[in-house]
Formats: sequence, structure tokens, C-alpha cells
Amino acid sequence: MEAVRLLIAEGFVESKSGSGSYVRRRPEMQRLTRSWYTNRSGGSPFRASMEAAGRPGAWESSSERAAMTPTIASRLGARPDEPAMSTRYTFRSDGEPVMVSESWEPLALTQGTAVMLPEEGPHAGSGVVERMTVIGQRITRAEEVVSARPALAAEAARLGIRPGSLVLTIARTYFTEERAVETADIVIPVERYALVYEVPVR
Repeated sequence: MEAVRLLIAEGFVESKSGSGSYVRRRPEMQRLTRSWYTNRSGGSPFRASMEAAGRPGAWESSSERAAMTPTIASRLGARPDEPAMSTRYTFRSDGEPVMVSESWEPLALTQGTAVMLPEEGPHAGSGVVERMTVIGQRITRAEEVVSARPALAAEAARLGIRPGSLVLTIARTYFTEERAVETADIVIPVERYALVYEVPVR
């Protein structure tokens, strides 16, 4: 029993209540390219990345006004409880979840503009860089802090993985010369995707 528990914990076996324990099919590892350094316009960077890999890309999202948490406020250089637009995403390819994320944009920047709601209006579905350019915010750099941890129960449900499975987390923030304009927490299942970073060498 201890051996079976260990195999389940390591993802080699799955247990079905009332049936038994079975060898678990391991998903094929996919490459997920992270590249900020493209002059892409007219669509989603995620969809373009999936199409480059010969796979379809789509997503579901929901947005709401929310007060910034202390962590989010720190990343955006704002005060805790300042209003922001929070958008939750589930990104999919071939109908399967690829990653989930939650994005935060200060309403001090976007309130009343055509890009206040990321997935509605004339610029729906565009990337952050393109949308921010519409309101005069020219993004010049991005920062990604990559770590790993067990998946939370809600994340596991959205990703279709076991609670406690290892996930990669990316705390991504976009900056203009003056300030941070958007930050997001991205969660990716480790057993399905390997991150690939494309960085130009000058």
C-alpha cells in the first residue's frame, strides 16, 4: 500500500474508487514559447504562439473591478486597495487547458478608455502591449519571476490535473519608462509543458 501511495504521489499510478489502481498515462511534453520581443499586432500573442506550433489556441475570460491585494499593489507601484481591473483566463489548445492566469491593470490608467475591459470592445483579444499603446502607454520592458509549487485545488480543477500536482508560476509585469502598467500570475502544469525563452543576443 505504501508503494502504491508513492506511485500515486509521483504521478505514475491513479486510483479509482471502487475499481482499483491503474498505470497512469503520462501526457506528452509540449514546448511553450515565452517571447516578448516580437512586433506582433492584431491579435493574441498566445494564439500566435499556438499557431506557430501548428496548434489552435483559444481562451475563456471573466473581468471584474477589484481592489489590489498588497502583493499586486507592490508589483504595480500602487497602494493596497487601489481599484484595478482583474481578469481571469483559462487558455486552451485542442480543447485542453494549457495554463490559467489572473491579470491586473490599474483603473487609474484604463478607467473610461476603450481598453478598460481587456476582452470587450474594439481591442478585445489583443495583447497587453498593443492595448496599452492605444492609450499612450508604450511598454518598454517586461519582467517574469518564475517559480514552482503544488497546484491549489481551484487551479487544479481549471487545469484538469490532480490537486497538489507541481505547477510553474510566472509573476509577469509589463513596464513603460515611467511605471508598471499590468501584472499577471500565470500557472502552467509542469508535466505537460516546458517553458522555452527566446532572448535576442545583440
